[in-house]
Amino acid sequence: MVYILGGFLLTFLISVLLGPLVIRMAKKVGAKQEILEYVTAHKAKQGTPTMGGIIFVLPTIIVCSLLYNGQATVMFVALGVLFGYALLGFLDDFIKVRTHHNLGLRAYQKMIGEFGIAIIIGLYMYYTSPLGATLFIPFLGTVDVDWWIIPFTIFVFLAMTNSANLTDGLDGLAGSTSFVMLVVLTAIVLLTSANLQNAGQSLVLASELKNLSLVGSATAGGVLAFLCYNSYPAKIFMGDTGSLALGGVISCLAVFSGWTILLPLIGFVFVLSALSVIIQVLHFKRTHRRIFLMAPLHHHFQAKGVFESKIVALYTVATVVCGIIAIIFCII
Repeated sequence: MVYILGGFLLTFLISVLLGPLVIRMAKKVGAKQEILEYVTAHKAKQGTPTMGGIIFVLPTIIVCSLLYNGQATVMFVALGVLFGYALLGFLDDFIKVRTHHNLGLRAYQKMIGEFGIAIIIGLYMYYTSPLGATLFIPFLGTVDVDWWIIPFTIFVFLAMTNSANLTDGLDGLAGSTSFVMLVVLTAIVLLTSANLQNAGQSLVLASELKNLSLVGSATAGGVLAFLCYNSYPAKIFMGDTGSLALGGVISCLAVFSGWTILLPLIGFVFVLSALSVIIQVLHFKRTHRRIFLMAPLHHHFQAKGVFESKIVALYTVATVVCGIIAIIFCII
């Protein structure tokens, strides 16, 4: 437990110190956010530095690599996912900066990258992971889904990374909600590890989960530090570099611990963002009319006159409530 807390604090400290340097470098190289034309409420944010995900991604990888203890294969796979999605997001952000346009990688190019990483993790879960194809289900116990774990894992990673990306639309929104999710999932991973160890079952998995929880706590520390620079008014945006990385690491914590079934509850606000976009697009194609003033849903609230800091606060509170319910389900 000490090194879990140490990972949180050390990553927080490094990220806080790294923040001003990343902001200065982003300004120097012209890494500035291009605001979409139809998001008129954000015109004043035009030119804000982006790619801020670097602030918490790099310290997380460094700290976890230094502090892990014992079996850590799952931890390094999670760090690989974190880096892989961050790199994909960085390429997307880089193209946007280079072309001075809000369109980076083409949709199919980004999807190929996301899908490729998700396939690797799906195969890893089925063939190599100490957890295997096991899922923990509240009230039911463990369920072996056999090869279905592969498409299931792929779907989870694609859904979460894109949902996190969609939620990154207001100052501090993706960071605040992700911080809560990371804390909740870290607690769930630690509880699962302790339960396995106390029962004398899967001691290798119990050890692996302890180091996986280090990834969760370290990322949470980095994200909390990032919020010092990203809360309203934001000095830097995380960009796809950060949002895709967060979606990836949150998915890892849920999938590798076996509690994937709780992810829609823990990530309720991410699901809300994705569903609002899907509903808006499908309804518009069918009727040429909109349900929401703008999608994702947080932009609808903003268009209705709700100040963005209040939206962020409400989303964060909702995530805390959902997280507490998820932990209760995990304990039952």
